[in-house]
Amino acid sequence: MFQLPQFLSMADFTLFTLVLGRMAGIFSAIPLFGGERVSMNIRVVVILSITLVCFPVLKLSQVALPADFISLFLLVIAEALIGITLGIVAKAVFGAVEFCGQVIGMQMGFAMSSLFDPTMGQVPLMALFQSLVATLLFLVLGAHHLFIRAMIDSYTLIPVGGWHMSGELLSFLVTTTSGIFLLGIKLAAPVMVSLLATTVVLGIMARSFPQMNIFVVSMPLNIGIGFLALGLSLLVFIHTLELSFAGMALQIKSIFKILSQAP
Repeated sequence: MFQLPQFLSMADFTLFTLVLGRMAGIFSAIPLFGGERVSMNIRVVVILSITLVCFPVLKLSQVALPADFISLFLLVIAEALIGITLGIVAKAVFGAVEFCGQVIGMQMGFAMSSLFDPTMGQVPLMALFQSLVATLLFLVLGAHHLFIRAMIDSYTLIPVGGWHMSGELLSFLVTTTSGIFLLGIKLAAPVMVSLLATTVVLGIMARSFPQMNIFVVSMPLNIGIGFLALGLSLLVFIHTLELSFAGMALQIKSIFKILSQAP
């Protein structure tokens, strides 16, 4: 039967704080658990619950703990940075999905709707829809289990306080963040091409029939063509995201390799 960890000494509580810092770092970077739409109370409960479950599994009794508070505080920050670095892998994919939704929404004419939403604030409509689809796929594929497993495996490869900035890590972060725009364009390409073709046709019609009020016709037509193209390309959208989620395992292994090297 599962039992909550018993803090028999101050060293056990300190180790629990270090594990909590790494857990908080990784799950605060994953939009599913630490996104802006998730309340702070839910984030705290989820992170604390996962830490309580994972802490008895970890073997951290041989870790040398600092004696002063400042060194301990810096160690907790280093642990949080390890978690954030791992969480950036998922953050980049969800950032590409939101970028895709913003591009699609702007071309379809939904940019104005985000300015007058009293319930969610200034949230792009299509970006919210795409994010919900990506979150559902993230859960269906079990990608969240990948990060929980990565947290457990990280303690065997990355020592406590083992985060350090290096040229390889900086290059990896730049490559990952720059891939947001490439993946976002890939996801939005079918709708972008369809709306571009629609704009060209409307431009030709405006030149051929000057009496037609092209602005009245273009708005509902763009919305209809956009939703039609979005529905027809949904399988392509899901397949591209599936490949991106599958590639996160290799990216996490790359982070392990980089951070396991001594500075």
